[in-house]
Amino acid sequence: MMTISYEYESGLYVNLTNRCDCACIFCLRHNGNDGSIYADDLWLEHEPTFDEALADLSGRDLPRYQELVFCGFGEPMYRIDDIVRLIDTLKDKWSNLPPVRINTNGHGNLIAGHDITPLLQGRVDTLSISLNGSTCEEYLAVTKPRDGAAAWHAMLDFTLKAKEYVPNIIMTVVDKDKSQAEMDRCRQIIRDLGVTLRVRSYIED
Repeated sequence: MMTISYEYESGLYVNLTNRCDCACIFCLRHNGNDGSIYADDLWLEHEPTFDEALADLSGRDLPRYQELVFCGFGEPMYRIDDIVRLIDTLKDKWSNLPPVRINTNGHGNLIAGHDITPLLQGRVDTLSISLNGSTCEEYLAVTKPRDGAAAWHAMLDFTLKAKEYVPNIIMTVVDKDKSQAEMDRCRQIIRDLGVTLRVRSYIED
């Protein structure tokens, strides 16, 4: 039985894909999951169809959660069309659907080949975007993106574009092996973008 949705604290998390265009050095996909919200069954037998995901979520009492979060063992933006359709369908079913968050590496436009940020308007309340580098070179070393330096620039551009459509944008940095100078540069990038910083702690194996 594969896990499409799972609870963590007061939120319900939705796991739609295991595809990702990065191979981050701190990722639990590679480093184990002790002490994390993740379990081995987040490896999907197959990507759930829209109907499978809708059936799974419709079986939950969604209004009792404080947040609905698209986040699992993959990059959710690979499934942006289904995410949009799910949100719209669930909002029709529940007038009091909890706020929606997407945890993303910020490569959605790069993956789709066009600007998807307008699709987020009125649907997504919070975007959590992985920064994870104070320079392009550091970012490439940490996240190992498939598209190289283009991914760094795409992530920053996606953040700027998404600000027009999403009311709350958070950029995250994992504190693994970060010097004070690197953290200061990250803070400056985030100030320049006009978004919020969240520092995440690295989970050891």
